[in-house]
Amino acid sequence: MSDNRPKNKKTDLDLCVFYTFLVILLVTVDQFIKKVIDTEMEYNSIKQIIPKFFSLHYVRNTGSAFSLFADKEWGIYFLSGMSIVLGIAIFVLMIVAASKSMKLISFAFCLLASGAIGNLIDRIWLKYVIDYLRFDFGTYTFPIFNFADICAVVGTVLLICIIIFGSKYFESFWHIIFKKKEKKQDKAEEDDEEENIEIEEAEEAEEIEAIELSEEEEKEDSDADPE
Repeated sequence: MSDNRPKNKKTDLDLCVFYTFLVILLVTVDQFIKKVIDTEMEYNSIKQIIPKFFSLHYVRNTGSAFSLFADKEWGIYFLSGMSIVLGIAIFVLMIVAASKSMKLISFAFCLLASGAIGNLIDRIWLKYVIDYLRFDFGTYTFPIFNFADICAVVGTVLLICIIIFGSKYFESFWHIIFKKKEKKQDKAEEDDEEENIEIEEAEEAEEIEAIELSEEEEKEDSDADPE
């Protein structure tokens, strides 16, 4: 698994802009669908699309994807905080990958960021997430989900496939991340070393000044003694 990775900085910048725009587009689609569901359907109402298999079922989920933590009062606050942290981290990773023309990884992180941000908007403004896609398999009903959940799941599956089938490709991405950290650590160590050298030079200068002062005092005392 590999990508063409041109060294053209303009191309890398274009990819960063493209995936950022794609995140905005996917989040907009997610919010538009939720707005339509909220406007056109009554809460907890069901519209059959494929009888006994697929339907639109308007529910309000205070948990995460597939209603995880939905029964916890603190769930919405915990998940909102986690979504903010993860959303920022994933978006940054997407930009880093795009800046290196790593298209598949960028796309995976793009989908993950879109899913996280789409549901985060709901949690912040509504205190719940609008879910509406329902699949029934006989007597079993799969947890109801939405477009943002689809983005997150597809992004996760894609990332797992990249890790499994393109391990070297993924390792090269992490090498870029850790290489940046190493550079920062090296820079910090260099700054510390320079600071230590400056301190040592200052101490040496003080010692020399103290010795010179002591010699001057001895000379003055010697000149002051009567012959």
